[in-house]
Amino acid sequence: MLFGIDTLYIWVAVIILCIAVEAFTLDLSAIWFAVGGVAALVAASLSLEVAAQLVIFVLFSAALLVIVRPFCRRFLKTKNEATNADRIIGQTAVVIEEIDNLRGTGEVRLLGAVWSACSIDDSAIPCGATVKVVEIRGVKAVVETVG
Repeated sequence: MLFGIDTLYIWVAVIILCIAVEAFTLDLSAIWFAVGGVAALVAASLSLEVAAQLVIFVLFSAALLVIVRPFCRRFLKTKNEATNADRIIGQTAVVIEEIDNLRGTGEVRLLGAVWSACSIDDSAIPCGATVKVVEIRGVKAVVETVG
């Protein structure tokens, strides 16, 4: 008994709370405390003292967090999906509006879409020229002339 409450109920509440936190965060951190709560629940059902239950909870939770979490994160790591902006770097495009950094003008057609563009070296690039996308700055494709 802890504060007049049977420790079995406390450990069940800890388990439910940790599972709920894990469900909302999906960070693989609270689930290990839920498993520690299960170990402490087993200790409580064996009528061990509250101090022993707490030690078992802390030891199980810490061990799982330190040992098992990195292993699980490595295998559950999701791939980074390339965004539209990531896909255009290195692609060639055609200038459809003259690129002039001083006037702030310039557009290119790339993969069927129109992108605002600026030149990497501040040079003017005429309409119809073929360019290569070097990087993305904000919403503009930074390009250099090809050939």
